[in-house]
Amino acid sequence: MGDFIIAGDTMGVVERLGIKSTRISSLSGEQIILSNKDLTDSRVRNFKRMGRRRVLFRLGVTYQTSLERLREIPGLIREIVGEIEDAAFDRAHFSSYGDFSLVIEVVYYVIGNDYAKYMDTQQRINFRIHEEFGRRGIEFAYPTQTLFLQKTPE
Repeated sequence: MGDFIIAGDTMGVVERLGIKSTRISSLSGEQIILSNKDLTDSRVRNFKRMGRRRVLFRLGVTYQTSLERLREIPGLIREIVGEIEDAAFDRAHFSSYGDFSLVIEVVYYVIGNDYAKYMDTQQRINFRIHEEFGRRGIEFAYPTQTLFLQKTPE
């Protein structure tokens, strides 16, 4: 009881386990009653037992970013994640050339199973990345398009 679960398309906190059914409080507040047969026939994901959550994200920097700056970014992100309590750095790499950006892939873990803490930790890391990139003149990329106009002979 009290575990946050996802069973099929149902998600919420287990309120009561009965002999024939289980009561779940959904995120929107409604009570969902599932037969235990339906529950055991579905794949159940229990988030309360989670020891850590993996975060994988990609960010893009402009093609004008110097090679020297590009080489600094993985270490910079390692430092930023290392500063944050309950976050464990895994890796950061210049992973690919995107359509409009040089793509950096980052993986870290948030220790614990509390979703609000998970989101707060992600936000702190994102704010720090934004702050440090701004301080160092590293620009985030956004979709751009270059148009070449050619005058046709008359």
